[in-house]
Amino acid sequence: MQALVIAAHGSHLSAGSSTPTFDHADTIRAVSAFDEVRESFWKEEPHFREVLRTVDADEVYLVPLFISEGYFTEQVIPREFRLDEWEPELWDSDGTSADTATLTAEDTGQTIHYCGPAGTHDAMSDVIVQRAQSVTGDRDVGDGFGLAVVGHGTERNENSAKAIEYHADRIGERDRFDEVQALFMDEDPEIDDVTEYFESDDIVVVPLFVADGYHTEEDIPEDMGLTDDYRTGYDVPTTVDGHDIWYSGAVGTEPLMADVLLERAADAGADVGDAIQRVKSETGGAEARGD
Repeated sequence: MQALVIAAHGSHLSAGSSTPTFDHADTIRAVSAFDEVRESFWKEEPHFREVLRTVDADEVYLVPLFISEGYFTEQVIPREFRLDEWEPELWDSDGTSADTATLTAEDTGQTIHYCGPAGTHDAMSDVIVQRAQSVTGDRDVGDGFGLAVVGHGTERNENSAKAIEYHADRIGERDRFDEVQALFMDEDPEIDDVTEYFESDDIVVVPLFVADGYHTEEDIPEDMGLTDDYRTGYDVPTTVDGHDIWYSGAVGTEPLMADVLLERAADAGADVGDAIQRVKSETGGAEARGD
C-alpha cells in the first residue's frame, strides 16, 4: 500500500485557506493514484503531528503544499512528522531544486518519501500559464500580453524570491508571452509599480500563493490600484495607467495544481499509473503545456 500526505499551512483566521488543499486531495482520490490520501495542516486539523497515525500504509509520500523551500519545509514539517534523520542537505538543493529524501517516521516506523515543495516543481510553471488562461478565458493567451508572477518576497529567506524568479524565467524562455516579470510584495521590484515594468497593454498578474487570503484578496489588488478598498471589489480586467490588468488570484486555487502534487510523488517513486495524464486532461493541463 502507498499513501499520499499533503502538508499545507492552513489558517485560524481565513476560513478558505485550506479549501484548495482539500480540493486537490479530492481530485487525486478521484483518479485512484493512492490507496490513501490525507490532508494535514500546521494551523488546522488534522495536524502535522497526528496525521501519520491515521494512515494505514507503510509507505508514505509526503508533499508540502508550500511555494518555496525554507523554514516550514526544512524545519517545521520534518520536526512535526518526527523525521529524525532529516537534514536539509539531503535535498542537495540550490533553493529551487529539492527532490526527495527517504526517511523513517520515528514514532510510527513508516517509510516517508519527503518531497520538495510543490511550488518549486517544474510543473508549477504550467499551472501559472493555466491560471492565465483561466482568468482571461483564452486558451491561447500570450500574444500581446505581459505576465507578472508575484511572490511575497522577504529579506529573511532568499529562497522565497528564488521560486518566483525560477518560474518567471522558465515561462519567459517559452516566448509565449510578450513579457514576463517576477514582482514582489516586500522587495524590489514591487507589485505596486506593476505598470512601470510592462509595455504590453494587457498584463496578467498571477500571485504564487497557495490559497487566497489577506495578501491576495486585499493587499495586492489595492497595491496595484485595482481598487481603493478591496471590500468594494474590482473589475477583471481593470484599467490602470493605460494597461488592462487581469488579476487571477492565488495560483494554488487552480485545479491543475493537483497535477503538481502527483508529479512530486511520482518523481519520488510513487506508482501513479495514468493518474497524471487523467488529471491534466480533466483540468486543462495539456493546454497549459501547449501539448
